[in-house]
Amino acid sequence: MFQSTVVKWILLYLVISPTIFIICLSDLHSNNLLAAKRKRMSERVRKMFYHAYDNYMMYAFPHDELKPLTKTFTDSLSELGNLKLEHLPQQYNGSALTLIESLSSLVILGNYTEFEKAIIWLSENLSFDVDARVNLFECNIRVLGGLVSAHILATDSTNRLVQLIYKNQLLDLAEDLGRRFLPAFKTPTGLPYAWINLKHGVIVDETTETSTSGCGSLILEMGALSRLTGDTRFETAALRALRKLWSMRSSLNLLGTTLDVATGDWIEYSSGIGAGVDSFYEYLMKAYVLFGRDEIWKMFQSAYIGVQKYFRHGPWYHEADMRTGTATYWQLTSLQAFWPGLQVLVGDIEAANSSHREFFKVWKKYGVLPERYLLDHQVLHPTEKYYPLRPELAESTFYLYQATKDPWYMEVGESIMNSLNAHTRVKGGFASIRDVTTMQLEDHQHSFFLAETCKYLYLLFDDSFLRNQNYIFTTEGHPLPVRINWHEKLPRVYNLSDGSSIKTGKQRKRSSAMSLQICPASMIHHEPNARRLESACHIPDTGADHRCFSDDDCGVDANTCRRRSCSLAGYCGLWSLI
Repeated sequence: MFQSTVVKWILLYLVISPTIFIICLSDLHSNNLLAAKRKRMSERVRKMFYHAYDNYMMYAFPHDELKPLTKTFTDSLSELGNLKLEHLPQQYNGSALTLIESLSSLVILGNYTEFEKAIIWLSENLSFDVDARVNLFECNIRVLGGLVSAHILATDSTNRLVQLIYKNQLLDLAEDLGRRFLPAFKTPTGLPYAWINLKHGVIVDETTETSTSGCGSLILEMGALSRLTGDTRFETAALRALRKLWSMRSSLNLLGTTLDVATGDWIEYSSGIGAGVDSFYEYLMKAYVLFGRDEIWKMFQSAYIGVQKYFRHGPWYHEADMRTGTATYWQLTSLQAFWPGLQVLVGDIEAANSSHREFFKVWKKYGVLPERYLLDHQVLHPTEKYYPLRPELAESTFYLYQATKDPWYMEVGESIMNSLNAHTRVKGGFASIRDVTTMQLEDHQHSFFLAETCKYLYLLFDDSFLRNQNYIFTTEGHPLPVRINWHEKLPRVYNLSDGSSIKTGKQRKRSSAMSLQICPASMIHHEPNARRLESACHIPDTGADHRCFSDDDCGVDANTCRRRSCSLAGYCGLWSLI
């Protein structure tokens, strides 16, 4: 009997083991194919970046941005956000904006030689003592952010890219620029003017109108500048403005789109997650991760839940009146496509995936993502049909791949890359699209195409840059490292031996920065003794206050981390069987 049983087990082993061996070989083959594809795709993105960069350096440098159709340039720093083209400077000849925006991308692509050449040129030639009126928000995220990030990358102890030639010149330039920003904050409310003259400060009779993003999205760059220089004025000014802005929220924890910095009154009450407000939400979350201020986390959590309750309709986000929560405009704007990426950082993966897929459907419908799409009519906005090479969909695709490792997101990235090459690549670089229905081109290659669009596509296929350090990317795609000595208090999940690894039993597993969320359920289940960390996606069941349309709207219960379902009456509740 025993011998018979042994024989049966041996025969069974002989039958099963080849199958197991074949399955293992198949998995190995699939992994090899995936790795080979990622390498091919990253090389294609590299070629895209250098096609844009080389043409800029040949035809536009040291001016601000490239005009790829005519192979000329535009000194556009003073035009950013200046829709009426008012108060344009007469003697401004550019600040090498696209070069500054490209610095961190050069490091991520591993081109340290070009990075060092750029630093030398900027150190010897760049000056902000120019009679030019610029948009504070745009100059902050593009120029100040680019310089601060590049300084950190140049002095990183693991790289020391320019040991012999770099003497903190980029930080000196950033500090000089930051000081030129400070007069903008001298208002009765502490909310900054939208515009500042780099040489003369705030001009006479300057407009007092600004956007929520304009005064609520300065904390990352100015806070980092204070940490690096020891001059607290930059972070203090940005934080004061952020606190004042938050104090102006409605009882629903919603904010409007535009306001008056002198009176603190709202001008536009309709709001959403798109233009004018988008980076306000983004910077609340990222500032908490970077600096660990509990007050900022509380702001973000309340603001995020307000968005879910009053703006969200299934996978879409409409706009609503900040005072009543009543829907105002049912429209998709291309800037909203950043939102799934932000939700990945929060840990709200399912909601992020749901919205991301809808954005990608619109991308596939037109070949690119139009600036504005009317959700209630499922048609393009009659006038805003353009696509200026925006990065937001690529950004969210990158974040979602980091969180899930689902190869489908690489297919999305490949589709985005194919569209850009098919519709926007020209001999002189990459051109914006004036009308997505005709694919008529516009003679402008925005600096964020190199700072963000190419960067996020590259990181989607090659994330090696992220494996030694956790980074927070600014709204312009400039990486800032998550450092222990920068924060007051930081969730344990972000404080992992300088962010380079996760302990799993006796082994240490390399981790990518973007795979770490504030409250992933897996961390809770696998580490039963760990402190429970709530995520904003865990919306408490608030009965009539939180209506739902499907199970995807309900997320996870805050107290139990159990999935919730949407009842027939349209309210969220716990699943009975898990």
